[in-house]
Amino acid sequence: MSDVLAALADPTRQAVVEVLRRGPRRAGELAAEAGVTPAALSRHLRVLRGHGLVEVDGVEADARLRVYRLRREPFVALQAWLDQVHAF
Repeated sequence: MSDVLAALADPTRQAVVEVLRRGPRRAGELAAEAGVTPAALSRHLRVLRGHGLVEVDGVEADARLRVYRLRREPFVALQAWLDQVHAF
């Protein structure tokens, strides 16, 4: 859980999650909608993917063809933990 919280602590990554919440996007679309450079977005996507929050479909060799989407499981686990804390 701490890895998920650490990944989501960054405001830029929060913005990326908000964009992806509305649906899958290519990297260029994500960068434009999140208001970051493609290079900065790449670093943030690496963190989000590394912690299992985001998955990618497409051709690994060509970043222009990759489509990023949120993974439901980590957010369900986070919500379950928050529900437990809230019940306290």
